[in-house]
Amino acid sequence: MRRITCLAAAALVGLAVPAHAHHSFAAFDQSKKVEISGVVTEFQYTNPHSWLMVSVDKEGGGSQVWSIEMLSPSVLSRMGWKKNTLKPGDKVKVTINPVRDGSPGGNMVSIMREDGTKIGGPQE
Repeated sequence: MRRITCLAAAALVGLAVPAHAHHSFAAFDQSKKVEISGVVTEFQYTNPHSWLMVSVDKEGGGSQVWSIEMLSPSVLSRMGWKKNTLKPGDKVKVTINPVRDGSPGGNMVSIMREDGTKIGGPQE
């Protein structure tokens, strides 16, 4: 019986490691915070992570879409989010932990609407 208990415990630990690895934030530089301002082009309230796409004006003209990774809808909903919290055309200021490779994206820290209303984030 003891051997079965040990094997079951080992199996559970083995299953937990890949699940934890999936939620790694290694791609983001959590020692830095960057603030971007732009217009929401898309808000994907989907599992396993929600995503926010923001069109940001570039210096010298043109724009660039930034992809902001967010938490799951179940976690966001506990912070007051809904699938229509952000809509295309909304002007926002987003604080992120940037992607380490310098690409236009990051992990959401907080979001503020154009009127100054702050929308909760995971690291506030």
